[in-house]
Amino acid sequence: MVRTPLTPWERERGERFGALLRQARGDRSMTEVAAAAGVSAETLRKIETGRAPTPAFFTVAALAAALQVSLDELAAACAHDPDWQEPALSA
Repeated sequence: MVRTPLTPWERERGERFGALLRQARGDRSMTEVAAAAGVSAETLRKIETGRAPTPAFFTVAALAAALQVSLDELAAACAHDPDWQEPALSA
């Protein structure tokens, strides 16, 4: 199965989501939060750095529960920004 490439917006949204998770994690270690969510620290690291910009729903739900952040808050924070402009491609 071949995945279609992510759009610039999808990559930006993944970076925004990762930053939100880092902020919600606060002083807690990545290992502690990952264990509480039932995911590997490497998975959390990839999500937080934007290298895994489209995590599975159940991963997002588990992280939200571990961080005590509602899914509604996460969705609102990562919703499409109508002012966002896709960068122009250079020739």
